[in-house]
Amino acid sequence: MHQPTRMWAAQAPRQLAALFMMALVVSAGLSSASAAPNDGERVYDRQLMRLAEILGAVHYLRELCNGTDGQRWRSAVDDLVRSEGTTALRRATIAKRFNLGYRSYRRAYRRCTPSARSTIDRFFKEAIKISEDLAKLGRN
Repeated sequence: MHQPTRMWAAQAPRQLAALFMMALVVSAGLSSASAAPNDGERVYDRQLMRLAEILGAVHYLRELCNGTDGQRWRSAVDDLVRSEGTTALRRATIAKRFNLGYRSYRRAYRRCTPSARSTIDRFFKEAIKISEDLAKLGRN
């Protein structure tokens, strides 16, 4: 029972660093990659909004589980908003998705549990995959 917790604690810093770096790559590369006419929807919006939601959930869960990230995840979504938020509506939509992720997991978890740690790990993996896919779009 203790081994999964120990493994999670050992892997978390690497996953955190990778996710944070990927979020920065995404925010730097996407806005120039494929802007839609009249600032409408972009082909990657579904992925971008999911990433914002994951960042909100991770922000809450890492604080709950005594993470030492501080405002790292809120800063990452702020970078996404600055990069992708070309209209007030778009900025509000990204922020809304971040807040949705945060609030959803605040309702679900009141204390750090093995399930909360497992959720963080799953979100790291999903967010890294999304970020890698979005970064590929930014290079094309």
